Amino acid sequence: MEILRNLWDMTSFSQIGGNWSFLIMLAIACALLYLGIVKKYEPLLLIPIGFGVLLANFPGGGMDVLQADGDGYVMLSNGVTADIWDMPIHKIAHELGLMNFLYYMTIKTGLIPPIIFMGVGALTDFGPMLRNLRLSIFGAGAQFGIFAVLLCSLAIGFTPREAASMGIIGGADGPTAIFTTIKLAPHLLGPIAIAAYSYMALVPVIIPLVVRLLCTKKELMINMKEQDKIHPDTLQIKNIRVAKIMFPITVTVVVALLVPTAVSLIGMLMFGNLLKELGTLTGRLFQTASNGIMNTATIFLGLCVGATMTAKAFLNWQTIGIVVGGFLAFALSIAAGICMVKVFNLFAKKKVNPLVGATGLSAVPMASRVANEIATKYDPKNHVLNYCMASNISGVIGSAVAAGVLISFLQ
Repeated sequence: MEILRNLWDMTSFSQIGGNWSFLIMLAIACALLYLGIVKKYEPLLLIPIGFGVLLANFPGGGMDVLQADGDGYVMLSNGVTADIWDMPIHKIAHELGLMNFLYYMTIKTGLIPPIIFMGVGALTDFGPMLRNLRLSIFGAGAQFGIFAVLLCSLAIGFTPREAASMGIIGGADGPTAIFTTIKLAPHLLGPIAIAAYSYMALVPVIIPLVVRLLCTKKELMINMKEQDKIHPDTLQIKNIRVAKIMFPITVTVVVALLVPTAVSLIGMLMFGNLLKELGTLTGRLFQTASNGIMNTATIFLGLCVGATMTAKAFLNWQTIGIVVGGFLAFALSIAAGICMVKVFNLFAKKKVNPLVGATGLSAVPMASRVANEIATKYDPKNHVLNYCMASNISGVIGSAVAAGVLISFLQ
């Protein structure tokens, strides 16, 4: 009987104690894995996050992340509270386990988001935006959802820092949302990260939904190439290679002067892009930034974010508010970009397809691909991918700058 009792105590069932809320979290983990594996929505992110949720929610596994309170204290296994910032890394690993070691070393310190931005920069081509600079303004307009949801969140009782962290979901940029939340409301990191990446994965669903509500068939059939022929641009870049090399340097300097709190994101984004544009001169650095480092950072980010999603942290009304608010921010950002194009078309001779405005958020390049698919459904010859990429890429810069502004005012 003693052996049987020991075997029972060894299992997770002995620690459940009638609390089966972990089954809900198990269902959420399976849903994320389903979206990543079967639907192929952002698999590089949703699969690690879903598996992290799976690991964290089995009692006794010790793979959940313990969030420190506002003063930096966590509860150790022996019931004693300790200041997490006074604990050396090896003690965190010993006392709190592997996932807490990874979380506090890579996520909580703010290391991973800028590293991922460097990889994103190395994979980004700013050429479409530089060739269509007038369209980049729609990337700024699509940040409306961030500030609209911030104000709504304040009205229903969230603190300014929590409201800003919720609003930044509207930028559709996972690393930016995580970076902002770490700075302003770290206790909300789990639900905000899940909401941000889930809605990014659902871009093929959300963009068509908003477009159907706001756009007419005539507007969606606006052919950007025909508009270029009828109204050719008078200003053209003669040496695009030089422009693409100077662009990351110039943007870094301008952002550093105007919004220094955004430099950690924008600076790393532009550094990664500079490595790409210099070609063979920095070829090995480019390969490392866009492959090895990027992939390693993505794995740690996904697992650690998923591990913050315990039943205690997720199953509450605050989290439901975040999920609803995040969707609202996302949808409003898309709608604002579309409405901005509609206003622009009232006064401009050279018309713009509203799908360009719908891609002003940061989900690169999925948003542009979805917009192009919508356009070709109405006219198989109407390819708007390059035009959408102009606003899509500028949205990456816009969301990072918006995050820097929020951090500057609220930190």
